[in-house]
Amino acid sequence: MIARALLACAALGCAVAAIPASAQKAPAPAAVVDVRLADLPLEARQAVALVRKAGPYPYARDGAVFVNREGALPRQKRGYYREYTVKTPGERTRGARRIVAGSGGDLYYTDDHYNHFRRILE
Repeated sequence: MIARALLACAALGCAVAAIPASAQKAPAPAAVVDVRLADLPLEARQAVALVRKAGPYPYARDGAVFVNREGALPRQKRGYYREYTVKTPGERTRGARRIVAGSGGDLYYTDDHYNHFRRILE
């Protein structure tokens, strides 16, 4: 809507001021949907098993605090969520797939580096 108004204003020769960053809103996070553990890729199920037995983890960053900066997951205190790598066949780096585990036992899967989450159900 704002973009349309700016285009109309520009077409009419109006002066257009930049919108300050503080006034710009980030897009709302995508809704978290449920997925059964059995429906996840094998590598994700293996990562969940490692999380449940507290390692050992294959990557140094596994177990790092996930801050939930975008608010895609339920709001919790900092340190509640931890992230773990889900191996991606053919990927030389950690890739985009992760398990995010809450200290209350809640588990989430993302295959697009935190853009979308699925809550893991047994």
